[in-house]
Amino acid sequence: MSNFETSRPATLDAADLRGLIDSDRAPRLLDVRTPAEFESVHIPGAHNVPLDLLKEHREELRHHLDEGVVLVCRSGARAAQAQQALTGAGLPHVKILNGGMLAWQAADAPITRGTPRWDLERQVRLVAGSIVLAGILGSILVPGLKWVAGAIGAGLTFAAVTNTCAMGMLLSRLPYNRGATCDLDTIVAQLRESTGVRA
Repeated sequence: MSNFETSRPATLDAADLRGLIDSDRAPRLLDVRTPAEFESVHIPGAHNVPLDLLKEHREELRHHLDEGVVLVCRSGARAAQAQQALTGAGLPHVKILNGGMLAWQAADAPITRGTPRWDLERQVRLVAGSIVLAGILGSILVPGLKWVAGAIGAGLTFAAVTNTCAMGMLLSRLPYNRGATCDLDTIVAQLRESTGVRA
């Protein structure tokens, strides 16, 4: 029976994932963060498949994946969205790294570091905070600007309730967050070459 049998939980903690990576049936790791976040720090052997690309091309990607897949993001929220997308595409036993890269690094697990960049959640806080601050300060001169701050507050509340973030999705498309290897053809070629065993 596979390490990914249906009786196992949908999440793995860092210790369990390390054990699987070191086993003879290492899972394929898909990191669904932006290419910029991935280039900053990632688990050795992971493939970067940004969430927006995974959602858009889940049917095609599904043909290059088996049941031994673990999804990774910063904290687990984007990985949960990716899991739903892949489950809907017919890959039901995909796992999530519980706590994401934050938990992996807290466990002092192996990482590959690159050029440091701000993660997407930090970028969202900066942009949302800046818009709210500008709206409040600007409302001194133009009272209607306070509603801009209200709209951002409503958007953040909606993002928390639905566990999605429209601002984050928009920011992920900026050149700062894109990389040279985030196109579908490159990702599919990497998945074809990979056996799921850590390099």
